[in-house]
Amino acid sequence: MLYKQSLKQTITAMGCWLFLPVSLFAHDPIFSPGPHVLFKDGFEIHTEFVRSEQGDESDSEQAIALKYGITGDWVIGIEQPYQIIKDEFGSQSGVGDILLSTKYRFWREDTPGVQESAAVLVKVKLDSSNDALTTDTVDPVLGFTYGYESLTWYRFNQNNDQLQRGDRLFVDLAGGYRSQLNDYREADTVWLLELNGEFIKRNAFNGLDLNNTGGNQWFVSPGIMLTYRNFAVKAGIQLPVLSNLNGDQPRADYRARQEFEWHL
Repeated sequence: MLYKQSLKQTITAMGCWLFLPVSLFAHDPIFSPGPHVLFKDGFEIHTEFVRSEQGDESDSEQAIALKYGITGDWVIGIEQPYQIIKDEFGSQSGVGDILLSTKYRFWREDTPGVQESAAVLVKVKLDSSNDALTTDTVDPVLGFTYGYESLTWYRFNQNNDQLQRGDRLFVDLAGGYRSQLNDYREADTVWLLELNGEFIKRNAFNGLDLNNTGGNQWFVSPGIMLTYRNFAVKAGIQLPVLSNLNGDQPRADYRARQEFEWHL
């Protein structure tokens, strides 16, 4: 199918830790990247499971990523996905294309109990797999993200543009709430609620637009983040609230994501 992609329609959330005297309270949204980066010479091992269903089709993906903090404001990463797609024609599975990523935090301001920061990011899907699920293209993703975090409240704004096979614009507005402020040595819980929007142009084949591609979708996405020292678990679900897809495309029933992060 021409419009199937191994690069997920939601970008992998890239989380990290920030150590402050008041508390550990740096988190990123679940369904989009936030502005946080690793500490200098730090490593992050990141695993995730993503599943989406739309009509008679389902798409499951497992991925493992490794990230490295070049400086306290600049991180690079590499990710390897494995994908399983089921539709009316049967089931396909295989190793997806490798993804390379980098993020640079260009602004940060700390005040008592509050941190604001902003970052730019680039992600590139390589044409590295020989499996049937590969798209045989190199796809870049460009993005900007801003975050406001206090000891209790979180706010994120993020947008990015994926080029290839129809330009895409993703928008994510996320807010989080911590009901109880704990010490670093104790487990920490943050509840999240995101609003995710997708604006997708039609794909083209030999210069001609494909009718059953492109359109707009909006999701409401509740989630939870559990952290303990240098470990974090995230889980969330995207629930469609508005869908305006072109032609005959199955509408999303839901998308679910679970992630595990370990910082070294």
